[in-house]
Amino acid sequence: MYDVVIIGSGPAGLTAAIYTSRAKLKTLVLESSVFGGNAALIDHIDNYPGFPFGVSGADLMESFRLQAERFGAELRMEEVIGLKNASGAIKTLVTNMQEYQAKSVIIAMGAKRRELEVDGEKEYLGRGVSYCATCDGAFFQGTSVAVVGGGDSAVKEALYLAGIADKVYLIHRREGFRANQTALEKMMNHEKIELRLNQVVKRVEGDALMKSLLLKNLKTGEEERLEVEGLFVSIGLVAGTDLLGGMLESREGYIVTDDNMMSSIPGIFAAGDVRAKKERQVATAVGEGALAGIAASEYLQE
Repeated sequence: MYDVVIIGSGPAGLTAAIYTSRAKLKTLVLESSVFGGNAALIDHIDNYPGFPFGVSGADLMESFRLQAERFGAELRMEEVIGLKNASGAIKTLVTNMQEYQAKSVIIAMGAKRRELEVDGEKEYLGRGVSYCATCDGAFFQGTSVAVVGGGDSAVKEALYLAGIADKVYLIHRREGFRANQTALEKMMNHEKIELRLNQVVKRVEGDALMKSLLLKNLKTGEEERLEVEGLFVSIGLVAGTDLLGGMLESREGYIVTDDNMMSSIPGIFAAGDVRAKKERQVATAVGEGALAGIAASEYLQE
């Protein structure tokens, strides 16, 4: 029996754990893949307050983890696959290993990368296809790779890979970009990066490993084969809330909460990228995690 079980160990989840465990609540944090979540995979975070010269995501999240553990939070690497008796006073979380009971739950599982959903994408996952340049970029030193996307994350991944690979192709279905102007100008002027605009990936091809992409020009309809050994998909995020089965009020898959991070079910809170909101930043996730931790403490006192 735990006072609080937190699903996810990203900035929101670990901040919530710091607040609840410091309030002497028995706190368990469950993580399915990487302690620190998506933030731990970011090569360099330049806009988090307190670090004038930036900090690596891994180092920042390690500090969060150590602080939560110092106050008594328990962290376990287990995947939550179900939530039972959600509306009851005692809620049951089912993981891939066992079950836990909790008086309150904070959902901070973040969001996962959106897939292209084209032929060969799943087949070559881990054999050329990746959703994280900072995780897998080192495997492509001296090769040609492609990045798909037109937002901040795609531009950042192209710039990161340009420091590793010999050639980087940025494939975008439009001519305009949603990325911030500073990073965009840097990418446009980089000698290793070539833009492929108004194009989409139709198929990922190869044998044992990925070898090429079949591209289609959306203006002319023409198709061409681009020889690359790596494909990094960066086309946005999708809420990872499948396990909830629609039990909470949501908007486009993201959990709707009040100003205190309370979901539509009392005793269940949500914070970070899993929430329905406009901005998804480490700093905003930290603020929401703090609010969720405080709100869970007050809920238990009541």
